[in-house]
Amino acid sequence: MNNTVELIGVYGDDELIACSAWTSTSRELTDEKKIRIPELLNKLWKHGHETPFEKGVVHFLINKDIASHIQILKHRMSSENAESARYKEIKEDKYYIPKDLYEVWLTEDLYIFEDEKPFTKGNQSWGHVLEEFSVETNRLYHLSIKDLENQLGRKRAKETARYFKMYNSQIQSDLSFNMRSFANFLKLRMSEHAQVEIQEIAIKMLDLVRQTGKFEHTLKAWGY
Repeated sequence: MNNTVELIGVYGDDELIACSAWTSTSRELTDEKKIRIPELLNKLWKHGHETPFEKGVVHFLINKDIASHIQILKHRMSSENAESARYKEIKEDKYYIPKDLYEVWLTEDLYIFEDEKPFTKGNQSWGHVLEEFSVETNRLYHLSIKDLENQLGRKRAKETARYFKMYNSQIQSDLSFNMRSFANFLKLRMSEHAQVEIQEIAIKMLDLVRQTGKFEHTLKAWGY
């Protein structure tokens, strides 16, 4: 299943950010001041006066793999709530397979389990291996909960069974950035040095925010 991004809310716009900056003098928004908003936002960002950008907020709903989830957690955000396998048994076994794994073929026969039919070299890709292994670990996750619950109780069973879930397991999260932290996120995660999956998520986020037109001049001040 592909990682997905949905923009579910926006607070503020270029005008709100500009008014925040003008609070130190006068927030009265005249026609003349409205014309100056693009120049002001560019000047604020260029000279490191970033606090006014915190007044704008973008709010997303994302289905993403655990590896990408961890990278997002490293950023300063307004808030995030994510689906948790600690509080419930996850019934929908979503997992992500990187597309480029399907382009890399096995160079030798591979047995995941010694007594089962192998993946054969030249005929199957590492994408197929990860796909089958994901199905198997999800099966073990659900099976283990039953036995663990009998001896350890329901709460501990859910906590412990999570260890059968892999980095490619997908969870849904609700997260928001103020525009200052969103700029930092885009800078780091749209970099050519970032992991492909998090690059794709960041690009989708930027595209969705751009489509609203609310932060047109803010994005231009950032170079987007």
